[in-house]
Amino acid sequence: MSENTPAFMNVKQVAEYLDLNEKKVYTLANDGHLPATKVTGKWLFPKSMLDKWLLESCHNGVLNDRLLIAGSDDPLLQLVVGKMAQKLGSAALVGYTSTGTRQGLAMLSKGHVDICAIHWGHAEEAALRHPALLQQYPGHKNWVLIHAFERQQGLVVSKELADLVNSRSLNLTELLTSRWRWALRQEGAGSMRALGEWLHNHAYTVDMLTAAETCHSERELASCIARGEADVGCASQSTAGEFGLGFIPLGTEAFELVIPKNIYFRTLQQQLLQALTSMEIQAKGDLLGGYNFSRTGQQVWSAS
Repeated sequence: MSENTPAFMNVKQVAEYLDLNEKKVYTLANDGHLPATKVTGKWLFPKSMLDKWLLESCHNGVLNDRLLIAGSDDPLLQLVVGKMAQKLGSAALVGYTSTGTRQGLAMLSKGHVDICAIHWGHAEEAALRHPALLQQYPGHKNWVLIHAFERQQGLVVSKELADLVNSRSLNLTELLTSRWRWALRQEGAGSMRALGEWLHNHAYTVDMLTAAETCHSERELASCIARGEADVGCASQSTAGEFGLGFIPLGTEAFELVIPKNIYFRTLQQQLLQALTSMEIQAKGDLLGGYNFSRTGQQVWSAS
């Protein structure tokens, strides 16, 4: 193909570029293996991402010294990533950005990150909810879902507010009145979904709350409450424990990791999974509170 290869190629051009027949190109695109878009009604393939896909296909990928994680926020996962980064030093790039579940999956589908952490509802429904969520994103047929842990999800509150609830001086539903200021998460975060479901059970919506701040991570939410800028928000028990705040449990959720199959066995990915099963890390989880590690490391879903 000439140097004038277009930035976006059609099926015929990709077939020539990759030395494949057009039927194979269609199959790879439909299965989500080739980076492509069908927004115009026909398949278009960005050349820059095709080139990256080719590199990633060589020797299990060329970015073996990179592990970038996005998606849902969790203090224990932050701790694991921090320890890995410190141990590896300049030998590898290891990072974790809290983006919320949906944005993390969008980033994973575009190849911007290597792993996405998700939580999307009660633990007993995760076996259905999580695969259904993943299947909304391009490239999901190349993903596997690994169970990290279960954790308690609920309301993070100031200690003073927790004392009122625990002494029964304040009913939980009274937290919905305009007196109490809520720290919220961004749209697409698993915590917002959990909050929305709890509110729905009380005939409320998020719009009816007195919103003090929109936070882009659970830590930011807890910090907002600890500084006295809000009274209550939805996050994990471990986040409350990390900031010394009160916690009112609403339920248990599955916290899981989405990993592309073609990079699952890379050294850094496996080191991360091994760290989650270590006694040291699980002991830290016990101190933070609310974790269950009985199924840690198990593969719970893979597209057929």
